[in-house]
Amino acid sequence: MKKLLILSLLGIFSTGYTFAQKDADAKAILSKVSAKYKMYDGIKTDFTFTLDNPQAGIKETQTGTLVARSKANKFRVTLYTPQSAGKQDVAQEIISDGKTQWTFLKKDNEVQVSNVDNSGDGLNPAKIFTIYEHGYKYLYTGEKKISGNIYQEIDLTPEDDKKGFFKVRLEIDKAKKQIYSALIFDKNGNRYTYTIKRFAPNTAVADNTFSFDTKAHKGVEVVDLR
Repeated sequence: MKKLLILSLLGIFSTGYTFAQKDADAKAILSKVSAKYKMYDGIKTDFTFTLDNPQAGIKETQTGTLVARSKANKFRVTLYTPQSAGKQDVAQEIISDGKTQWTFLKKDNEVQVSNVDNSGDGLNPAKIFTIYEHGYKYLYTGEKKISGNIYQEIDLTPEDDKKGFFKVRLEIDKAKKQIYSALIFDKNGNRYTYTIKRFAPNTAVADNTFSFDTKAHKGVEVVDLR
């Protein structure tokens, strides 16, 4: 379950809810976002993640960090435990060097190793800011003002109705041309909200950031799924 919660970010984004065509206004806005993102060699973002399911009485919030090099297809996603105060305690991570992917579950002291899915069907946070370019229809629904800032709202729907979610609602900072938040509606009634708290472009990141060091995790169980 926890692994799926992270993976829903990587694809950062009702039956029968579709659009007849791709909206020109939405495309123009999204094109500016992706063009700006592609200028950066690497990025680092701090975000909050909320899982909300009113019917099940569940509402959980965690903080996290994403470090990515989109051109090299490398990323590291870290989620921290909800109880973290002051020092952040890692709950789980997904790391990719473009070829191999590691999913580390700290509570179980287990890391799952798999090959990166390059088929185009895999969810990839290194490309979270350009996800709309393939496999989605989109519609611009207007502007809203939050704490003095103007955000443009766009709804994405997957062209493949077999996906586990049916809509992603993006809020884009109009002035910065950056994604501010993504609300993912899945078919089980869950809503996942990711809100960007800090966005640092052209961040210098060491290459070993994008690999898992078993020596640094004493006694970790390695589950090789390749």
